[in-house]
Amino acid sequence: MTTRCKTAILISGSGTNLQAFIDRVGCGALNLELSVVFSNKPDAFGLVRARNAGIPTACIEHSEFADRDSFDHAVAAKLDEWQPDLLVLAGFMRIISEVFLEAFPQRIINIHPALLPAFPGLHVQKKALEYGARFSGCTVHFVDAGVDTGPIIIQAVVPILDDDTEESLSARILQQEHQIYPKAIQLLAEDRVKIQDRRVLIDSKETPETALTNPPI
Repeated sequence: MTTRCKTAILISGSGTNLQAFIDRVGCGALNLELSVVFSNKPDAFGLVRARNAGIPTACIEHSEFADRDSFDHAVAAKLDEWQPDLLVLAGFMRIISEVFLEAFPQRIINIHPALLPAFPGLHVQKKALEYGARFSGCTVHFVDAGVDTGPIIIQAVVPILDDDTEESLSARILQQEHQIYPKAIQLLAEDRVKIQDRRVLIDSKETPETALTNPPI
């Protein structure tokens, strides 16, 4: 990818991660071309965010199609008009099919509000609290044919507090999503990411932080 990779953002809702991308591109912290914002819901507020920022938008409602594959073919054809280097799922509430994976191989990324491979799927903060986990967090990963099973690019760890609720934990994780998702995109834009088997190797001289414990030692 070039350092100004053309990026399509796929949303279904309010687009808070989209806003984080817009803000960072605006201040020069993210070297990215936001080519199009796509939604399967015409009333998604993220489309308003995109229009306010001067980003082209597109919408195709999935309810107009008889099956998932026909919808995905239509979406892939629409997005191909912008020739995106990267597809970023930012609250896109549709399961990605083989149609997308074949159209955009190793070019689709997603963020999941848990430390994969733990707690894939839905209601993950609730699951982490019920399990008694001491840490949760979020994971940016490549999308593959499984559910939240693609190679991991970057993760952020959030301690679970004794008085946490599903809502309070979700809010703290969302703050970290807004930090690591732009970082992952920038790494991809700079062509610093390679996949070896299932491991993602990142060309970086930055040293990870030392071990975290909860409660502290």
